[in-house]
Amino acid sequence: MNDPNGLVYYEGEYHLFYQYNPFGNTWGHMSWGHAVSSDLVHWKHLPLALPEADGVMIFSGSAVVDWKNTSGLGKNGKPPMVAIYTCYRPSDRMQFQCIAFSNDKGRTWTKYASNPVLDIHSTNFRDPKVQWYEPDKHWIMTVSLSAEHKVRFYSSANLKDWALLSEFGPAGGTAGVWECPDLFQLPVEGTREKRWVLVVNINPGSIAGGSGGQYFIGQFDGARFVEDPGSRPAAGPDGQAALWFDYGPDYYAAVSWNDIPRSDGRRLWLGWMSNWQYGQDVPTSPWRSAMSIPREVGLRQTAEGIRLVQRPAKENQRLREQRFQFKGGDVARANQWLAQSHIQGAQLELVIEFERQSTGVQGVEVLKSSKDETVIGVNWDRETVFVDRTKSAKVNFSPRFSGVYNAPLMARGGTVKLHVFVDAGSVEVFVNDGERVLTAISFPSVDSREVSLFGSSDRAQVSAIEVWNLKSTWK
Repeated sequence: MNDPNGLVYYEGEYHLFYQYNPFGNTWGHMSWGHAVSSDLVHWKHLPLALPEADGVMIFSGSAVVDWKNTSGLGKNGKPPMVAIYTCYRPSDRMQFQCIAFSNDKGRTWTKYASNPVLDIHSTNFRDPKVQWYEPDKHWIMTVSLSAEHKVRFYSSANLKDWALLSEFGPAGGTAGVWECPDLFQLPVEGTREKRWVLVVNINPGSIAGGSGGQYFIGQFDGARFVEDPGSRPAAGPDGQAALWFDYGPDYYAAVSWNDIPRSDGRRLWLGWMSNWQYGQDVPTSPWRSAMSIPREVGLRQTAEGIRLVQRPAKENQRLREQRFQFKGGDVARANQWLAQSHIQGAQLELVIEFERQSTGVQGVEVLKSSKDETVIGVNWDRETVFVDRTKSAKVNFSPRFSGVYNAPLMARGGTVKLHVFVDAGSVEVFVNDGERVLTAISFPSVDSREVSLFGSSDRAQVSAIEVWNLKSTWK
């Protein structure tokens, strides 16, 4: 599996479609797999939703609930679910936009007889994200011209007939193709302001190498996205002036759920937890690839300007079991507490606050044994937070897998807070309440279950630790 597709909520169910090869564990025969959840944590696999057929693959896209039946595809007075996706024809490499509909809560799908609904005769035109734009009472499609580093916006009254509105780009990171765009409005925490966020995934050329994701902050009037002046940082050493939403190597094609109820009000998303540099080579069998945990997305006014922040969706707390708490002390005392509390395992949630130091490195080692470990830490000399998987057991299956991945720290008081989710083969690190995020997969040995802290000295201070054992989502 790879990109998440068609994320939509309807009648108590979160739908997750995804790029899927029904016939193997490498890329090919792209179709839409399907899973549903009532709580974002426990998922039920459903039959293949949209299969490859007649020499045409089903690439990425989105899904909506057509509440007003603007498409005319509903029946019995109920709104249809409509999927909008890219069709890819390998024979001539053409990409064009198609739709399918369901009138049984997504259990079965019918491809629209008059597909395609949008065809500009391009080999790089893909990944439509569609939403209803209430002020103008029409649908908006955000879709990528991938090789041109552009995003196009189209409008439609019925999901079938589309008119071009505008283009955005090139801008930001342009070292790779642009894919899987998204567009949504968010309030700025603690203010009455709102901004629109345009998400563009890029492959390769992301901040951590290979595939990753960037975003732009600005205004959208129903037809055109205009980036806020000065909202991006100055160009880095690679010449790219971009805002990145994950500094780890394994968070790609992130896309958000449509139709989350207003009573909830959150913007929820997740991403494919891998990287095209090695995604087809990871040492797993018989399956390959997974998604991140669901995250809540927001905007915050920071010292750098308005920035995207991410937190673990609150539903993840349902997996918590026993809670352990350390109220502060030096690294030596904290490690003694970890040992006495028998804290170890392959499914853990940790919240650790480190007191600021003038120099040195400190952090936590997880999925650890005598031979391997995954390291999460803060480098006070460089003012960075990092994930180091150079010793995460199996690293030699690809020359691009082993590495250390860094994110710059934002200014923050006297502590740095790391909120870490450890799974059997991954870590997801939320820094300072989501101001930075690093996602990385790893392949530790089966006995790599220990947790320990480290610092430039045993006297380095740890302000607090909370740890939960996590239940399996499969039980």
